[in-house]
Amino acid sequence: MPSITERHLAVRVAHAIHQPFVGYRRRFTSITRGAATRFEARDWKGLQRDAVERIDLYEETVSGAVTSVKNLLGGRTEDRAVWRTARAEYRKLVYATPDIEIAETYWNSVTRRVFVTHGVDPEIEFLEPEPRPTSWDAAVRRIDVPASPEALIDDLIRHCRFQAVWQDRHGDVQLASAALRDALARNGFAGMPDRVEVFDRIFFRGQGAYVVARATAGRRSMPLVLAIHHGRAGLFLGAVITDPDDVSVLFSYTHSAFHVDAPEPALLVRFLGALLPHRRIAEMYTAIGHRKHGKTELYRDLMGHVTASTDRFVLAPGIPGLVMIVFTLPGYDVVFKVIRDRFPPQKQTTPDEVRSKYRIVSRHDRAGRLIDAQEFEHLRFPLDRFDPALLTELRDHANRTTSVSGNELTLHRVYIERRVTPLDIHVKTAPEHEAARAMVDYGTAIKNLAATNIFPGDMLIKNFGVTRRGRVVFYDYDELMLLTDCNFRRLPVSDDPFDEMAESPWFGVGEGDIFPEEFRAFLGVAPELRAAFEARHADLFDVAFWQRIQRRIERGETIEIRPYRRALALRR
Repeated sequence: MPSITERHLAVRVAHAIHQPFVGYRRRFTSITRGAATRFEARDWKGLQRDAVERIDLYEETVSGAVTSVKNLLGGRTEDRAVWRTARAEYRKLVYATPDIEIAETYWNSVTRRVFVTHGVDPEIEFLEPEPRPTSWDAAVRRIDVPASPEALIDDLIRHCRFQAVWQDRHGDVQLASAALRDALARNGFAGMPDRVEVFDRIFFRGQGAYVVARATAGRRSMPLVLAIHHGRAGLFLGAVITDPDDVSVLFSYTHSAFHVDAPEPALLVRFLGALLPHRRIAEMYTAIGHRKHGKTELYRDLMGHVTASTDRFVLAPGIPGLVMIVFTLPGYDVVFKVIRDRFPPQKQTTPDEVRSKYRIVSRHDRAGRLIDAQEFEHLRFPLDRFDPALLTELRDHANRTTSVSGNELTLHRVYIERRVTPLDIHVKTAPEHEAARAMVDYGTAIKNLAATNIFPGDMLIKNFGVTRRGRVVFYDYDELMLLTDCNFRRLPVSDDPFDEMAESPWFGVGEGDIFPEEFRAFLGVAPELRAAFEARHADLFDVAFWQRIQRRIERGETIEIRPYRRALALRR
């Protein structure tokens, strides 16, 4: 039994972590609930600021908790007996809370910072998740046997209770009910659903608000999502989304998190899991704003795969990166990226600058085009699970971020993100029509990023990838920059023919200078694919396009990018 002094100290440690956690959750909830007011006021800049504040809030409060605990413990900071007792006391404080899994991850964040844990520490960390709820009934509103598509759509809209006028609600109901009727027929519903379960809170992100529901009839079910927008003339219904692939894109790892008020996150995650059964729990938590717990779930899922499988880590297919070593597990759909020790001369950057780019991506509007990457420290794996060629690459070029001890290899800093097919490989192996479609979407991806003030930097198609649902995304961030920091210029014209043959530019090039006319050289594809790209996106080669986007951003405009296909728009 611990001494009275030790127990008293442990109780104080538990409270020193629990109180910041309570403050974090209170502020997280306040910011999240404020999204409705922002949406009604069309305060898009305010929503963006709130999104960043909510992301930063976790790190700020954990850092404060770490400082408090270290001050409290003094010379006993790493007294494991105190920490074991403190963990038990903390469990008592959070056991009955509806967000216990978030609370346990918060505790782990503090302990890992104090002890600089390699792998996991079962003595002082929470390892096994609490049993998840078996029903989401407490989080949904149920509509039994809706009378008609019109009645159902009208019911869903009315329950939003927005404090803003609709442009044409009657017209929206008619258009949406027609779309819903078609969707029910496509999904094999003989008539109306037997029931519709609606998550009882609205999802907000960017300039959209979303009602998320599930329609079932017997063994048949389908997602039902209404996308609502707020234009200058009032509210309007943008789309009815029922295809699981389209809903999956809405909740994709390439989008920023929703603001949705979910006091019991596990209930919402379970509900979303019924809509998207192929999505990882980790991605669901991240999609609703619990990024750190999403990281926890990803770690558990990854280590479960490593334990249950025999496949080896191997170098990822594609052209090797100059800044990152990229590898993967064939049976697990993520890639691992570690920063090389040294960069070639053409890469004018540093490891710290590379890490800063990843931080920008984690806090920025990803527009459905930037892959979310989770940063891990001190991950340990059995040495024999690494392919010899990969092991040689890591030993020769990543000594600062990896180490071998005994029969284990430790990745001291690694980024983990979803695996996609590099675009340069896709266009060579896919049927011609799919390759052409990907090249067109490559141009759309660049424009979407520009609208959110992001310039990829390196436009080579090897730095873009194609998801399982055929969307083109960007994943090489070492040259990424804000669009407003770029200086887009036309290539100067010289009367001297020797200037054109010079190996280096004959004219001055400043930091941040970009020449869109040179983008054609980055395509490197067959003529028919180039033609497909230029038919839709030739304006990307024109300085005027980029300068026009810059001016819109600089005068404070928020350019809307809707996270669904144009074909789904009720009014095109």
